[in-house]
Amino acid sequence: MSDSSVTKGAHHIGLTVPDLAKTRAFFVDTLGFSLVGEVPDYPAVFLTDGTTMITLWQAVNPASATPFDRKNVIGLHHFALKVENADHLETLHQKLTRTDGVEIEFAPESLGGGATQHMMCFIPGGIRMEFIAPAA
Repeated sequence: MSDSSVTKGAHHIGLTVPDLAKTRAFFVDTLGFSLVGEVPDYPAVFLTDGTTMITLWQAVNPASATPFDRKNVIGLHHFALKVENADHLETLHQKLTRTDGVEIEFAPESLGGGATQHMMCFIPGGIRMEFIAPAA
């Protein structure tokens, strides 16, 4: 790792969502994030897992907003968060299969044929998210 890098990791990830309450509930109730702030007039909420902050903004007009499209819109393709290990990833997968508004793209599997495991899903609001369990 180079000490010459200008940046030092992610501060936060900001996402515009069609239903702020539903996506907030997903992060808090399903993933265990904590609410660290909100701006009701904006409206926006700020959530953290203790390592990464996620900022959620309500789309002004969700009915006419362009839905997430990783292949045809410049910008976010997906974002990935780490979980502790493969057992935690499998437990999360089982939980997500029962979570309203979540669509599993693929279940936990090897990443590139190695020991690291990952899975991909679409969270409430349709944004593509990956979970990664690094190799032991």
